[in-house]
Amino acid sequence: MLRVGIGHLYGLQANRRHLAALFSGFVLFNYVIYDLPRGTLVHALTYQAPLAIAVAMSAWAVSRARANAFVDRMLVVLLVMTSVHFPLKAAIAVHAGSGSVASDYLSSRFALYSQSIGAVLIVTIGLVLLCVLVLEIMADEKANAEVDVLSGVLNRRGFDSRVDALIARQGPHSIVLCDLDRFKSVNDTYGHQGGDAVIRAFGEMLKAAAPTGALVARIGGEEFVIFLPLTGKDAALLFAHALRAAIAVSPVPGLPEALRVTSSFGVAEIGPNEPLRFAMRRADDALYAAKNAGRDCVRDAEPPAVVLDVFKLAN
Repeated sequence: MLRVGIGHLYGLQANRRHLAALFSGFVLFNYVIYDLPRGTLVHALTYQAPLAIAVAMSAWAVSRARANAFVDRMLVVLLVMTSVHFPLKAAIAVHAGSGSVASDYLSSRFALYSQSIGAVLIVTIGLVLLCVLVLEIMADEKANAEVDVLSGVLNRRGFDSRVDALIARQGPHSIVLCDLDRFKSVNDTYGHQGGDAVIRAFGEMLKAAAPTGALVARIGGEEFVIFLPLTGKDAALLFAHALRAAIAVSPVPGLPEALRVTSSFGVAEIGPNEPLRFAMRRADDALYAAKNAGRDCVRDAEPPAVVLDVFKLAN
């Protein structure tokens, strides 16, 4: 049961037929050694061996799954200690005496040692497993808090929490801002459910089209941003043009087949040592230029020096 539970917790499937066969083998083995003389090392070791093997299987499972976090490594250590302590109990049983018959066990010194050590280890493992579970829940909640429920991509908070680590890498990096064209008319014509369908389809398309390592986020009602790490301006422009063409010919599930929703794009390559907000401002200006040019098009942003000069004059 411990191996099955750890498998659920760490996403490592357990072969229940193999576990059932192993359990049956252990029960049979216990029956075979039942009549061995109690208080001997042979009886004690063979009695404790199945328990040690069962816990060692769980330790091996955790180490295979992900023993990277501190709490995971701690769990592996505790499981190994628990597995090792079973054969050690065999030596203690012989040294301290566990009685010549089963009824002598409760009044023996070995029972005190065995129950005390076992209780400490079991409770500690239980607490660590609880910590693992709580950390999993917290990680899931954090991930959910950084994802836009409607579109399925990151929200602004999720984008901001991840983009700095990508910008720190040696560039070039580029930003693509995209805004759905005439989105208000979609809401007015098909209601908010129709608008939600458009947002959902647009988010799914952006996620599918974005290259590995890119960040896709919804930062406004119908405005999205794509951060393209290690991507120069020319490649970012080609990506935006391909995305614009794909969106323009794609139907929206749940809406009339003839309906086509377009989007406008602004592309900016982040300059050396340029703050992200400046690059976002340049991409936003390019997006407005695309809107003013008739929508359903891509515009390149002004070079970083132009925006920096304007910013200095304004201050």
